Amino acid sequence: MIPASARPAGPTGPAGVYVAAIDQGTTSSRCIIFDRRGGIVSVAQKEHRQIFPRPGWVEHDPEEIWANVEEVVREALTVAGLTPSALAAVGITNQRETTVVWDRATGRPVHNAIVWQDTRTDEMVRELEGVVGRERFRERTGLPLATYFSGPKLLWLLREVPGLAARAEAGEVLFGTMDTWLIWKLTGSHITDVTNASRTMLMNLADLDWDDTILERMGIPRAVLPEIRPSAQVYGAATGVLEGVPVASALGDQHAALFGQTGFSLGDIKSTYGTGSFLVLNTGDKPVQSAHGLLTTVAYQIEGQPAVYALEGSIAVTGALVQWFRDNLGLINSAAEIETLALTVQDSGGCYIVPAFSGLFAPYWRSDARGVVTGLTGYVGKGHLARAALEATAWQTREVVDAMRGDTGIDLTELRVDGGMTANNLLMQLLADALDVPVARPTVAETTCLGAAYAAGLAVGYWPDLDSLRSNWHKAAEWNPAIDPTLRDRRHRKWKKAVQRSLDWIDEDD
Repeated sequence: MIPASARPAGPTGPAGVYVAAIDQGTTSSRCIIFDRRGGIVSVAQKEHRQIFPRPGWVEHDPEEIWANVEEVVREALTVAGLTPSALAAVGITNQRETTVVWDRATGRPVHNAIVWQDTRTDEMVRELEGVVGRERFRERTGLPLATYFSGPKLLWLLREVPGLAARAEAGEVLFGTMDTWLIWKLTGSHITDVTNASRTMLMNLADLDWDDTILERMGIPRAVLPEIRPSAQVYGAATGVLEGVPVASALGDQHAALFGQTGFSLGDIKSTYGTGSFLVLNTGDKPVQSAHGLLTTVAYQIEGQPAVYALEGSIAVTGALVQWFRDNLGLINSAAEIETLALTVQDSGGCYIVPAFSGLFAPYWRSDARGVVTGLTGYVGKGHLARAALEATAWQTREVVDAMRGDTGIDLTELRVDGGMTANNLLMQLLADALDVPVARPTVAETTCLGAAYAAGLAVGYWPDLDSLRSNWHKAAEWNPAIDPTLRDRRHRKWKKAVQRSLDWIDEDD
């Protein structure tokens, strides 16, 4: 909450003094209000239910999420002593790939949202691969065929919800990722941005439009799809809880984090550490096709400017491994305790954990992998296991960074980090040791929301240019490598051996 001395005069304040961001995430929705220096004015957050109808299925209730978004927006404004008139703009950032379809006339979802983690489309993905394989659409979309992306989820809904395919052909229902759902609820417009569209497996990276060839092969009617717009652009004025405020940006969460870290130059890279972890490398104004298991995606697009592209490495399980330690094993009572437990030992005792709970993402993309614990001896205790859990995040990051170097020839000189796990100082040191580069944490760690706010502020002229955003970035802490190179190489070699033991676990009859 801002101190009284810093608040604007009166209960509403001068018009357009602040910028708000809505962050619709996997486990919760937040609203953060920022000032012109990128400082946080107020925060409100509320969790939503995780729905698990069957093993491997994960759903959210879109109506519950919308109600929570309205609630956190009201609370953030109330805490700051503001009304919507004090906001110059609002931006949106969101969990990507999560898929929702709703009735155009009533606005009611026809089914729960299918979450990005959901694996129900596994057989459908194999069907789409045909004789070509999982690279079938990569040249057009930058993505391998995988359960991760929105296109197969939409196809599942069209096939499995009675009558939905015909209604989609008739334009009676609308598809969107969570950004589109929120923009629709706020403005009534059916819009997505280039970053979210690039994660559907339905957009052509070259022309930034829906790919008719892929739509035909998947059997998805164009009538159900939203209009693709730049990431920083005024989409319309909000109604309701944000009455009159320009809705002026949308970015998928990892793209927003790169924007919030001011990763605007070729070679800039950030990594976000949450439930999973996501590294995004700015590759400039041309897409780079990956030969090392990375995803080619749109980083962002500012209205009137060419799109900026990126390579992304997605790691499925990092913070989720800590949660598993807490909830399933009961070895810790809170996530923060894993650092304390890991510091009771000097190393992992030769133990490695590969957290392939539902397969491995980048750079392997192996859905047949499952988690393993290797190197166990009678010496290994819970402290060693805790340290191995943190090292798993560091080594998975190293593998993605190596893949990025292989695709681009760009050598990493610094890793900018954000997300909840960056509060773990031991993990940050393990990252620096594994990567052999400094790891930097910014003063404002809420870079996902900050990126959405920055993009919205640019769209309405609240900030004049990218340089003004760069000047807001400040380093809060830095960790430098402090490990013998020979020891680093040996531990990395052992990690890769552990990964090999996680592969080819799932059989056809599983």
